[in-house]
Amino acid sequence: MEYVYAAMLLHSGKHEIDEKNLEAVMKAAKFEPDSARVKALVASIKNINIDEAIAKAAIMPAAGPAAAGTAPVVEKSDEEDKKKTEEEAAAGLGALFG
Repeated sequence: MEYVYAAMLLHSGKHEIDEKNLEAVMKAAKFEPDSARVKALVASIKNINIDEAIAKAAIMPAAGPAAAGTAPVVEKSDEEDKKKTEEEAAAGLGALFG
């Protein structure tokens, strides 16, 4: 993941994403870059328009909409969680003492 972060920093700073620059960013962040991974990343993003990829990723929903007919997820309140925990603890103690 740190390799991608380094590439994104270079892109954000309008620097060329090449092996030399990527390794320099990695070393500046106190990582020892693996030259094979650096070469692989540079080769894999060579023909990618990073700005376009970011724009597409930004408009995609984080989670898909709920399927039709499914019940919405309802979160428990802290009070419900505390009550449930107290009931479980009491049941556990009851088992200890018969």
